[in-house]
Amino acid sequence: MWFVVVLVIFSQIGLNIGPILAGAGVAGLAVGFGAQHLVRDLVSGFFLLLENQIRVGDIAVVNGTGGMVEAITFRTVVLRDQAGLVHVFPNGSINTLANATKDWSASVIDVTLSYRTDTDRVMEIMRQVGEAMKQDPEYGSVMLEPIEIFGVENFTDTTVTIKARLKTQPSMQYRVGREFRRRLKYALQRADIELAAPPTSALAKSTAAP
Repeated sequence: MWFVVVLVIFSQIGLNIGPILAGAGVAGLAVGFGAQHLVRDLVSGFFLLLENQIRVGDIAVVNGTGGMVEAITFRTVVLRDQAGLVHVFPNGSINTLANATKDWSASVIDVTLSYRTDTDRVMEIMRQVGEAMKQDPEYGSVMLEPIEIFGVENFTDTTVTIKARLKTQPSMQYRVGREFRRRLKYALQRADIELAAPPTSALAKSTAAP
């Protein structure tokens, strides 16, 4: 309104307001194009918060980058990865979003053994380790369900892989998964069961001494 008042005053005192109007039109067009990204970020952020897709403290993967959500605003999402790096994503540029701690979390366990290993025996040991953790007050309180053993996930001519899952409270999957792997290692050692040896890489073969 004040801009229009000033133009009227200029026109009344005899100044040519044509160039001013032309310049204002160009400036308004430039501001409009520049504000597109800001408006897109704000609208995307509004729906991000409205739909409660992620919250501060969640473990999320944004555009392929994983980390803990440290801040959410109408304009940006801030993640901090395990190395301490802070990643800032404008909401309008988020193409993919995965939340690893929405309502509950899970640690997926893959156990790779030699082909001749008794898989039924190994699955029973895994079940016993999972049940022992469920009875442990320290870990049982954050485990939502007993261990789920899906069975043989894959096998080759030399190895066989057993897959299982530990369902936990949000953000507790890493802690529970690490402890389960630690206990399973010693349980397999006591049962004289060895994991499959990792394949020797072609690079290691080429650099080995003749």
